[in-house]
Amino acid sequence: MVPTYPQSNLALLVARILLAVGFVMDGFFFATNPAGGAGYIQSVGLPGFLVYPAIVALLGGGLMVLVGYQTRLASLFLAVLTVALAFVFHNKFSDMAEMLFFKKDLAIAGGFLALMVAGAGDWSVDGARGQE
Repeated sequence: MVPTYPQSNLALLVARILLAVGFVMDGFFFATNPAGGAGYIQSVGLPGFLVYPAIVALLGGGLMVLVGYQTRLASLFLAVLTVALAFVFHNKFSDMAEMLFFKKDLAIAGGFLALMVAGAGDWSVDGARGQE
């Protein structure tokens, strides 16, 4: 069982916001500029049409974590996705900037795994539904 403290719900809300904001912003960018998103995806040798599942994954997963709906499942999905994408997009380990992005992605995945274990907290859709 995850220990609870008086500040737990606030900390979990802030954690959800911090983890989700980048995914929601990237998903919104891809949705409003699919050609730009496709170009970025193609820059690593993947087909540009993957921008559409990326929009669903980034916006959908990010919004689920943000509002705390099915948080454990969404957090696990985004943790796995983040690690996979780190290897695809930031695999030039001799480049210090790419290595920084790679390590950042691993840290984000760790945050998602912690959120998966802790759950969304009471200040969430899951909490309101009694599915914490």
